[in-house]
Amino acid sequence: MTRFIWPLLITLGFTIVLAGCGSMKTKVPVSADAGKTAEAILIDTDGTEIGEAHFTDADGALTISLRAEGLPPGTHGIHLHEKAVCTPPDFKSAGSHFNPKGKQHGFDNPKGFHLGDLPNLEVGEDGKVAVKVTMHDVTLQPGKPNSLLDGDGSSIVIHAEADDYKTDPAGNSGDRIVCGELKSK
Repeated sequence: MTRFIWPLLITLGFTIVLAGCGSMKTKVPVSADAGKTAEAILIDTDGTEIGEAHFTDADGALTISLRAEGLPPGTHGIHLHEKAVCTPPDFKSAGSHFNPKGKQHGFDNPKGFHLGDLPNLEVGEDGKVAVKVTMHDVTLQPGKPNSLLDGDGSSIVIHAEADDYKTDPAGNSGDRIVCGELKSK
């Protein structure tokens, strides 16, 4: 009988150890700046949803992940605008570029650039785009002067033409063809 008890005890012991391991919870350290998120549903000039943008503010950087379809192929200017209002068809309701520091437009402008200036989008022949951009001078943290989630919010706007990165106020990027209002998550 003892020859049956030892294998049974060993099996029972492994079962208890494995069951205990399954219930253990691993603690993952959380950064002091765990992050804040926002999103924007992108609409075209007809008010049709064509994509989305996700914003993540963590560890001193704001990352924008954007996906859209149904766009004209080619290069398009894209900017963050000062108001969270996207009224088709012209989206002028979004206001000017997000510019809390009072700079002029464009990365190549010697007088500085708007905090809402972003690199041009390259849309494929299929009318689709998926990009990720990281910025270090804007935040989603409430109460900060460079926060996109201030009293009137912000929006993200895609333009008909490429941004020339220097001409004030919008880089000669043409009409506003897509807009999305940032919403805190």
